[in-house]
Amino acid sequence: MLNELIEKLKGQLIVSCQAEGDSPFNSPEGITMFAKAAIMGGAAAIRSEGIEKTKMIIEQTQVPVIGLIKSKFEDGSVRITGSLKDVKDLISIGTHIIATDGTFRKRENLTGPEFIKKVKADFNCLIMADIAKEDEAIACAEAGADFISTTLNGYTPETVEDKIKSPNFELVKSLVDKIKTPIIAEGRINTPQDAKKMIELGAFAVVVGTAITRPHIITSWFVEAMKKV
Repeated sequence: MLNELIEKLKGQLIVSCQAEGDSPFNSPEGITMFAKAAIMGGAAAIRSEGIEKTKMIIEQTQVPVIGLIKSKFEDGSVRITGSLKDVKDLISIGTHIIATDGTFRKRENLTGPEFIKKVKADFNCLIMADIAKEDEAIACAEAGADFISTTLNGYTPETVEDKIKSPNFELVKSLVDKIKTPIIAEGRINTPQDAKKMIELGAFAVVVGTAITRPHIITSWFVEAMKKV
């Protein structure tokens, strides 16, 4: 069953449906509408944050859902599903795949790879390791992660300079060459051409978020470009 779920994602688009702060879509209902629209367009799976939002998407759609819970590290940077309680809560609502922080930063006295190893030993679930750099990806693969996602590249103190760049094609290509675990390309993939190139480089699947589900940011791209005329 788990292998069938993994194969369903091969070569496919996963849409990250998330909203925060004062976004008018920041509710289970709003995010679920985005998820349904993405599925209509051909998305093979949805990535979602938060228990209530993820639960509604699972209940109202028929595709695999990658769930996560965001919190913060002490330095203020984002932490993805950073506790065993988070994992248990996501499992309790039927989350198909659990995304968790795979960086070397510690949570509950464990690094990301150590945390993943414990989760895989304690629970029967699929884990997507969110990493920022290559050595983290290798360690997470060795720890038993079922997928490796590049989503945190540019969002950790060590990789913050990458955030201003285009999608990190070099990182994805390197991981594909070195790791057998399926590589999920994610982060700053804002055009169909970017997504196509990631698949050509060997990515198992591609996650797109902002360019599909954050209309206020997409609008700002147009506004800022017009100001420069």
